[in-house]
Amino acid sequence: MIAGRYRLRQAIGSGGMGQVWLAADDMLGRDVAVKEVLSPDWLPADGQFDRVRRTLREARTGACLNHPNVVQIHDILHTDRPWIVMEYVPSRSLYDVIVADGPLTPAHTARVGLGMLAGLRAAHRAGVIHRDVKPQNVLIGHDGRVVLTDFGLAVHAGDGPMAPGDVLIGSPQYIAPERVRDGASTPATDLWSLGATLYAAVEGRAPYQRPTTAGTLAALTAEPPDPMRRAGPLAPVLERLLDRDPARRPAAGEVERWLLPIASGQQPRAAAPDDPVLRRLTRIQLAVAGFVLVATAVAALFASGQFA
Repeated sequence: MIAGRYRLRQAIGSGGMGQVWLAADDMLGRDVAVKEVLSPDWLPADGQFDRVRRTLREARTGACLNHPNVVQIHDILHTDRPWIVMEYVPSRSLYDVIVADGPLTPAHTARVGLGMLAGLRAAHRAGVIHRDVKPQNVLIGHDGRVVLTDFGLAVHAGDGPMAPGDVLIGSPQYIAPERVRDGASTPATDLWSLGATLYAAVEGRAPYQRPTTAGTLAALTAEPPDPMRRAGPLAPVLERLLDRDPARRPAAGEVERWLLPIASGQQPRAAAPDDPVLRRLTRIQLAVAGFVLVATAVAALFASGQFA
């Protein structure tokens, strides 16, 4: 029993930061998920403090988001260690689905992507950058609901520079190249990780999967993604999401327009890159076409003798 209220029933997940339990909330008579934050004995005092800091950040960040595609935070508790009380979503992680069932179809992947994208857009509107989007942090509910979880590495867009140790925290296979280069964290970095996660969902492996972390980071900063063999209609949007230059990645709205028809089994319409240079060229082309049209009309009037 935690805090005289939450009765732990069974472990339902674990990771580097601790263990997640299915628990009964005896006060409200509902099931909840409780994350137990564990610190190994060998971790120095500053490391222990850092884990507490991350726990508070995860709870506060999650509490400010209210969206069906983001896990809801109910409470945070302190006993001899921190606990985060969250909504319980009967589910499997996307990672577990891929391992157990194999790669998803392009249509199924697109539906998962739309749910992830909706959660990320809600976070970005609130000024929150997730920074750890990966298959392990995406829940696929038994009812099909897609939920983003684990905001322990999240930052606010207005936060100051990150601590040096924070720059490369996360899973190397899903970290955007600019985070490796200079520690940048923007909505575009989350969209790169979205692309890498959807690539893994449809291909069964990450786009830069290598035997070692060093090999992964080296490939990430210098090589194109591994060739896609199963992505089909998803390939163009995944290629653009995985563009090494964040300025060339599509905006969230454009990604949604790509994914919607694929999710329903249709072929997407080719989408023009959202590039300011191309938009400027289009305006110039329209202006030239308008000038030619007016000039042609005036010439026709002169030829008819109306201006004689």
